Amino acid sequence: MPLRSVGRQLGTAGLCLLSGLFWSCDRKTVTHVPEPPPKYLANGRPALNPLPQAQIWECEVAVIGGSLGGIAAAYHAMKAGAQTCLIEVSPWLGGQISAQGVSAIDESLAMRAKQNYSASWQTFKQTIARQPLGAADWHDLPADTPVADINSCWVGHLCFPPRQGAEAAADFLELAVPSSPNSQWATQTAFKGAEFDETGREITAIYAVTRSQKNPNTAPSGSLSRELASWYGWSEDENFTKKALKLQAPAGKKLIVIDATDTGELVGWAGIPHRLGSESKATTGEVNASDFDNPDCTQAFTYTFGLQLGQDRKDELTYFVPTEPGYPIHEHHRDFQFEGFPVFSGRSFFHYRRIFSTTRNDPFTGTPSEGDITLVNWNRGNDWTWMNPPLILTADQLVESGQQQNWLGGIAIAALRHGEERALLFADWLIDTQSQPSFKLQYLAGADSPFGTESGLSMVPYIREGRRILGRSTAEQPEFLMLEADLRKDLPGGRDFSGSVMGVTHYDIDMHGCRYRNWEPSGEAGSAPAREFVVRPVQIPLEALIPQGVDNALIGGKGIAVSHIVNAVTRIHHGEYAIGGAAGVTAAWLTTDATELEPADIIPAGRMSELQTYLEKQGLRLSW
Repeated sequence: MPLRSVGRQLGTAGLCLLSGLFWSCDRKTVTHVPEPPPKYLANGRPALNPLPQAQIWECEVAVIGGSLGGIAAAYHAMKAGAQTCLIEVSPWLGGQISAQGVSAIDESLAMRAKQNYSASWQTFKQTIARQPLGAADWHDLPADTPVADINSCWVGHLCFPPRQGAEAAADFLELAVPSSPNSQWATQTAFKGAEFDETGREITAIYAVTRSQKNPNTAPSGSLSRELASWYGWSEDENFTKKALKLQAPAGKKLIVIDATDTGELVGWAGIPHRLGSESKATTGEVNASDFDNPDCTQAFTYTFGLQLGQDRKDELTYFVPTEPGYPIHEHHRDFQFEGFPVFSGRSFFHYRRIFSTTRNDPFTGTPSEGDITLVNWNRGNDWTWMNPPLILTADQLVESGQQQNWLGGIAIAALRHGEERALLFADWLIDTQSQPSFKLQYLAGADSPFGTESGLSMVPYIREGRRILGRSTAEQPEFLMLEADLRKDLPGGRDFSGSVMGVTHYDIDMHGCRYRNWEPSGEAGSAPAREFVVRPVQIPLEALIPQGVDNALIGGKGIAVSHIVNAVTRIHHGEYAIGGAAGVTAAWLTTDATELEPADIIPAGRMSELQTYLEKQGLRLSW
C-alpha cells in the first residue's frame, strides 16, 4: 500500500508511523500524550485550567475582596439598588479592621476635629461601637457589653477587638439588604480568575472557590503561609470541602466588577497595566521619589497580635515561637525598639492601640489595668520590611509560576512565613524584656481569642500596598496617576480634581519602609514622609478608579492609580473606605441608571456632575 499519510506519536514505543489508517510501532503499548491546554485565549486573557462545574450567582455588581473598601463598595452598591455579590478569601469580612487585625480606626487629627465624614462612614463606626463582646475567656464582662464600653486608645477615637470588627462588617451589609434583597456574599471564598468576551475588554464572569471546614470547630491557624494553597486550591483536601462559584450578570443586565482586594488580585491575574513597588524621580517626577524604580519595594506588611495584662502564661506563646527561623533571631532582635515611647503608662506603646480597657481611663495620661489588651502593630517591631523575598509577585513571576492558570493569591509564601516569624519573635521579646511585676504581659491565642486563630496572629497580614493600576490617558498624563504634588501644600503643581472628585480623605504621608537584609539600596522614598499639616485635603478622582484595558471594571480599595508615595495616605482606614464607597455607588449607577455607559465614558460624555449628585444622594462626601 502506498504511504498516504505520515504522522508521529510518542509513547512507550518511542517513534510510531501512521501509514494509511494504522499506526506501526516497534512495541505494542502506545500512550497518547494530549496537547497541553493553552495558557492564553484568543482574546489575550489567561485560560483557567481546569475549570470545574460551578454554582451560579447572579449580580450586577461583583466585588472581589471583603476588605474595608470591599465592604464599603458592596454596602453602597446594595443601598443604591444594584444586585450585588461579594467574595472574601478569609473567614472574616472587613479586611484591616478584622482578619488583618488593625482594629483601631486611624483618622487624621484634622478630620476628627471637623467631623467631615460621609454619613455611611459614621454609621459604620456606630455599628462597630454597638457590637457586643459576647462570651469569651479573655474577659469577665457581661456578653452584651458593647465595644463603646471598653474603647480607650490614643491612635484614634475607636479601638476594638478584631472579632467585633468582623461582626460589625457583616451587620453593616445587612443594613443594605432591604434595598437589594437578592444580593449575597461569602467568606472563605477565593478569587480564581475571570471570563472575558471575545474582545478581551469586557468581563463576563468571575470564578471563585468556596471552602467549607470538615471540622467546624477548627480555627484558622494564623499562619497564611501554611494555609494559602489550601484556601485557593480547587480540590478538596484533608481540611476543606470545595465548591466552585461563578458570578455573572442576570439575563439582559450588565456587569460591573470591583477589585477591592488589598494586593490587586484581579489586576495581577488579568495582566491589567499596573505599578508595583516604588518609583523613581525619572518615572513620576516626584520630588521625594527614589533614585531608581524597584518593584520589590512595597510598604511593609504586618502580622498583628494581642497582649493582655494578666498572669504570666508564656508557655502558650512558646509553643508557636520558631526556634530556628528563616533568618537568625539576633537579626530580628536588633530591629526591635519603642522609638522613645514609654511602654505602659501615659502616651505609651500599650495605650496606642489598646483594644480592650477595663477602666476606660485617659490613654494619654493613665496607667493600664489588669485585663486590658493592646493590639500590636508596631513599626519597629512586627512590621516585616525585608524584601528577601518581596511579598507581591511581579507579572513575570506570575507567568513563570503558572498562577494565571491556577491562581493562588499572587503572593510569596516565603515572605509570609518570614512575617509570621517576625511577629512571634517580637511577641516573645516583649514578654521577655518588658513584663514587670505589676505589668505582666500575656499572649492571647486560640479560637476564642480576639484574633480567632490558633497561633494568636491575625488570620492574614495587614497589607499596606499591593498592585496599583495605571489610569487611562488624560490631558496631563499619558497614564493617569495621583502624584506627591497633588497631596502637599508645600509643593507646586498640585492638581484640582474637584471636577471629577468621588471622595475626600486626609492623613500623614505615612511610609512604612522596605529594605534588603544586607542593606543594599532599596529604592524606598525615604524623604517622603510628612505630617498631616503639610498635606492638603486629598480629592480622589474618578480617573484613579478606572483601569486600562478592561471596560467594565473599577478599583475599590488600595489599588487605585496612585504613586507609591500617595499610597501612604490613601491606604489608611478612612481613605480605603471612601474609595470603596465611591466605586460601589458608581457601579450601581452604571448598572441601574446609566446603563449605556462604561466607567471610562462618564467624563467624555459630560455626565460627571450627574454622577457626583448621585454620590451625594447616597450619603458620600465630596468636599472638605
